[in-house]
Amino acid sequence: MTGESTSNPKNETIDSSSPYYIHASDSPRQMQTNDPLTDNNYSDWVQEMANFLFAKNKMGFVDGTIPKPDEKDGTYMPWMRFDAMIKGWLTTSMEKTIRGSVKYANTSAEIWVDLKERFGKESAPRAYE
Repeated sequence: MTGESTSNPKNETIDSSSPYYIHASDSPRQMQTNDPLTDNNYSDWVQEMANFLFAKNKMGFVDGTIPKPDEKDGTYMPWMRFDAMIKGWLTTSMEKTIRGSVKYANTSAEIWVDLKERFGKESAPRAYE
């Protein structure tokens, strides 16, 4: 096995440009942003995280362009594995109280949408600060 590809359960080579590729050095507990997400830094955090996910070719999992397949689909288990990795990346880069509020989300896309709804809009009190 080379650093350029990895094997799937059917022993087929997966191209490193595939969204279903995970590098051997990737782990769910890696910190992917300079600072963890807090109540005050969403715009910086989301920009860094989106850049990281784009570079890893995983943005489609959080923006919904790679939707969760049906359980009978052959890509269901790989999709679940990759989504679990992304959920780990997202939650590792959050303050503990925020992480606790999203830990029951079923998918990384649910976390992404929830954070955007909570922090993406400038509220009047936040704008005042």
